[in-house]
Amino acid sequence: MSARNSQSNKSAARERLRQEREREAKKAKVRRQVTVALSAVAVLALAGGISYGVVQMNKPSHWEAAKNQKDVTAPKNTSGADGTTVVLGKPTAKKTLELYEDSRCPICATFEQQVGESIDKDVADGKYKVKYVGATFIDNGAGGEGSKNALSALGAALDVSPEAFLAYKSALYSAQFHPEETDDKFAKDSYLLEVADSVPALKGNAAFKKSVEGGTFDAWAMKMSAAFDDSGVEGTPTLKMDGKAVTGSNGKNAPLTAEEFRTAIDKALKA
Repeated sequence: MSARNSQSNKSAARERLRQEREREAKKAKVRRQVTVALSAVAVLALAGGISYGVVQMNKPSHWEAAKNQKDVTAPKNTSGADGTTVVLGKPTAKKTLELYEDSRCPICATFEQQVGESIDKDVADGKYKVKYVGATFIDNGAGGEGSKNALSALGAALDVSPEAFLAYKSALYSAQFHPEETDDKFAKDSYLLEVADSVPALKGNAAFKKSVEGGTFDAWAMKMSAAFDDSGVEGTPTLKMDGKAVTGSNGKNAPLTAEEFRTAIDKALKA
């Protein structure tokens, strides 16, 4: 092999090596650019995810949003601001029994099971009207949303008729359907509808079902709950006749038997 050919071969080899290095350098540069771009995308995605998470954490819950809702749909058969005045009975009745209850309250269930029938009869006979004020404080103490959801469903029943409201309230507090205080069954629309099936006026009632499942009266329920909070009443059940407490034999709590109730209510009617 001549020196010339050897030199030429070496030069060609060096050129190929240079070109290969340039190609590798270009590939490395591209890889770095892709890595940087992907890292930037990952950072942006992470930041976006964190921002979305923060927004979701700070987003008010459904019931908080309902509480702050200004456009309130009130049930029929109500009056007053946001429809939070619920008075049932004959307009000619001169006295009004104020009844404060929380749908999850176990003592309210006992009260309704023992006394509810007497109240319904008295109202039907025109002895007095009933002003109902619904509370939701058990949701705060025990956790859950059953008190709020049941109150909204009661609004849906009241939208049907006062009679449907009273019958549905009785069913919710019945031994058959009322859950333990710690069991948030009223939070489920399906359970509230199951209870409603025991009330002829509500069974198969498409409008009632739509209101319950659609939360038509959720904001109203929160306004009603706020009215309870503003009333100064500290527990349920609480009874007042024209603003004066109606209590059982101990002089402190609501009467929990039909006999105690009759004694207390007759005294209140004469006052």
